[in-house]
Amino acid sequence: MIAENDSILVFEYFTASGEKDRCIISEAEALIFALLDDLKDFNVDLVINESYGDIVAKYENVNPILIDVDIIDWLSENAANFNNAIFIAAENNNNLYNITKILEENNVKTYTSSAEACLKSSDKFETYEALPIEIPQPRSFRFKIDPKGYWKRAIENLHEKWQAEDPLTPLKLIIKPLIGVDCEDIVIIEDIDDLSYDLENIFPPGSRIIVQEYIEGTDISVSLISDGKNAIPISLNEQFVELKNDKGTYLGGKLPIENEYKDEAFEIATKAVEAIDGLKGFVGVDLLINADEKDIYSVYLLEINSRFTTPYVGLAKIANFNIGKSIIELIDGDIDIGDLDISLDGQIEFKKSGDSLEIRRI
Repeated sequence: MIAENDSILVFEYFTASGEKDRCIISEAEALIFALLDDLKDFNVDLVINESYGDIVAKYENVNPILIDVDIIDWLSENAANFNNAIFIAAENNNNLYNITKILEENNVKTYTSSAEACLKSSDKFETYEALPIEIPQPRSFRFKIDPKGYWKRAIENLHEKWQAEDPLTPLKLIIKPLIGVDCEDIVIIEDIDDLSYDLENIFPPGSRIIVQEYIEGTDISVSLISDGKNAIPISLNEQFVELKNDKGTYLGGKLPIENEYKDEAFEIATKAVEAIDGLKGFVGVDLLINADEKDIYSVYLLEINSRFTTPYVGLAKIANFNIGKSIIELIDGDIDIGDLDISLDGQIEFKKSGDSLEIRRI
């Protein structure tokens, strides 16, 4: 429990580190300010780049700590001065894991997933292997792009093996970075004869990748909160993903949505989060509604995001409960997850447009 006279350390990676790319920073700003709005009942020590000094001054409960260095470097020197923390970061360059590890090593209580859980869920193949068999997932295998090009033959052999299991259905492959964010560097191989060494332009030698069977369908996600043992779904979300020139781009989404497979998606997402020790706080699970009605599975799990994801910004606007505050109270044991009254009032659409994130009620 956070003592009355104690505070909670709050930050978001890009806004703290002084990122200037508007395409990145617009989403980062939306996330951190949504979290600050949820934490108005707490004393907050906010670490943020000095360029935000005037903006954060309006928060009466916030003690701004203005910096002009990388947040990881700052934490390495200062984390021990704090008792509690809730933060936003993504898997890029293992930032999510590295930040969590620093906080844990300095005995800071975190209201986000543990370092071990972040590491496991950041690695798509580790997630694939960690989840129980009853959770449907696309067939997957990991490779390293070796400098001599042996990876190409290895992927061709894998395709031959998988295709032999169902020779009447042409098999497509999808290739992703083993640790990646959104649809970053996704490549779809429609025909195995299209696989070429040009892939090294996207994944240079030394890169670690995951190769999966490509399943046609509708991209969705489930947003959940967890107390570290039990998870509860908040919303089923549509994801806007553009496939162009055999590559995927994440463009935004809509929430909440209704779908005939909603209950199944909620069940799969909840089981997955509860299956990995240390997942807690806000968690996003990416899934796919299968377009093939003959398949025995209607919904497949794609990956787990052990962190605040973009839908949180929209949910914070329409949830009839305070998500950020509830996370802290759940992990502190002040409330039970079964006591939460999960309800949403309205629908939100968010789109990445140029260098901005547009959010509107619909």
